This record gives sequence, C-alpha cells and structure tokens, in this order.
Amino acid sequence: MPGGGTVRAIKQRIGAVENTSKVTRAMELVAASKMRRAQDRALSARPYATQMRQVLEQLSSYASQSSGDEAIHPLLAQREIKNFALIHITSDRGLAGGLNANMNRASASVTLERQPEVDQVSVLSVGRKGRDFFRRAGFPMLAEFTELGDFPSSSDVLPIARIVMEDYIAGNLDQVFIGFQTFVNPAVQRPTIRQILPVQPPEVEEGEERAAVDFIFEPSPEALLSTLLPRYVEMQVFEAILEAQASEQSARMVAMRQATDAANDMVADLTLTYNKARQELITGELLDIVGGKAALEQG
Repeated sequence: MPGGGTVRAIKQRIGAVENTSKVTRAMELVAASKMRRAQDRALSARPYATQMRQVLEQLSSYASQSSGDEAIHPLLAQREIKNFALIHITSDRGLAGGLNANMNRASASVTLERQPEVDQVSVLSVGRKGRDFFRRAGFPMLAEFTELGDFPSSSDVLPIARIVMEDYIAGNLDQVFIGFQTFVNPAVQRPTIRQILPVQPPEVEEGEERAAVDFIFEPSPEALLSTLLPRYVEMQVFEAILEAQASEQSARMVAMRQATDAANDMVADLTLTYNKARQELITGELLDIVGGKAALEQG
C-alpha cells in the first residue's frame, strides 16, 4: 500500500510535467509565429530564383556560341577536382526533432564519398549544430557562421558566398556544394545537396521547349554574365538559408507540439496513478480507524 510520501511524490511529478507542458506549448506558439514569416520569405524567393536561372541559361547559351569551348567567366571554369568544399547549413539551436541529424547525415555521406576522390574536403558551416558535428568528425573548417538570426537579410549571407567565390577564382577550391533543408510543408523538410561552383547553367528539361526568340543584348552576354554570375551564386546561398530557416521553425513547431501532447498524456496517466494511490491511502486509514475502534470495544 502506498504511503503519504509516495502520493506527494506523484503530485510533485504531475506539477513538474504540467510546467514542462506549459513551456513546450509556449515554444510551439513562438515557432508557429516565426514559421509563418520564414515560410513567406522562402516562398517569395522561389519565383525570383527560378527567373534568374532562366535568364542565366539564356545568357550562357548565347555567350557560349560566341566564345566556343573557352570558359567565358572564372565561375564557369571546369577543372580537375582536387579541393572540394561543402557549405553545410543547420540551426544554432536544437529542439527541432530530427532536422539537424538528418542534415548532418546527408552532408556526411557526400563528404565521405568525396574523400577518396580528392586531395582535401573542407566544410563551411552555417549554424552551431553542423559546425559541432563536422568538428567532431575532424574535417577542416573553411569558415564558420553562427547567430545569423531567425530572419537574416541578403547582406548577412553575402560573406558566405564571397568566401567560396574568391577561393574558387583563386584556384583554392575546385568544386563547391551546398547542403540545406528544403521546406516542403510544416511536417516535411527534405535534405538537399546542390552544386553551386562551378556554376552550371540550368539545362532545358526533357519535353520542355526553348523559347525561339532572338534577343539583342546590350551590353554583350559576356558582360552581363560577369555581373549576373556572382549574384546568381549569392542568390543560391541566400535561397538555401531561407529554406533552412523555414524548415527549422516548422520542425521546431511540430516537435514542440508532439512534446506538449506527450506531456499531457503523461499528466493524465500520473493523475490516474495519483488518484489510485490516494484512494488506497484513504482506504488504509479507514481500515486502521475501524480496526482500532473494534479493538477498543472488545477491550
């Protein structure tokens, strides 16, 4: 039969779980509010990114016709891959379910696959979770960025793109990939690995026809590409960070909702246990009283 200490312990446990439930519920509401804004920013950037890829494809095709096989810009230059780099984007904070673990796993598979093929694999980490993961794995860190905030601007992420572009033009890097979580919906985030250097102009997909329009460019396509290509790389990095931010807030909202539901279920179970223990305690006390009264009457 449970004693008074057991009943008090169960009651204290219920109070602790209820307090946890209040915290996770508050975190869920905060994440939901941030998610809506982050989702709007990510979805708003997609049409711009799509249009920029189309313009780049058109310019590259015209410039290639005039230049032949030579690279018309250093960011388009193809060379033997000796130094490979990965821009790895995760969050600074946890409590987001399996979001960071899934991204770390996807990026690790790419880097481990590349290691036997190249002289060096380095990582540029964005976010503490990815930085700590690759530090433990012993990979050289090209650079690290943390505390970008929940809603970084394009100027906040420019240094990331400029580091890899400058190293690529200088010949210190031969290929650069970027890894991030693509926002699909609040319940689904998909790890994505994409090459950003050398820039690969988008190709026309099967079944899609190229617009039969002869444009007149002023200035020349080569001059336009010299301005557009760096902006294109910067746009890809910024788009990836927006997608990662929307994914982080979505995953955190879902994780906190599940934690709140689990806490509420635990409170219900503990309340049932508390009521049973309290009833057994009361029944035991009544039996003691009845037994004592019977003993007095017999005496």
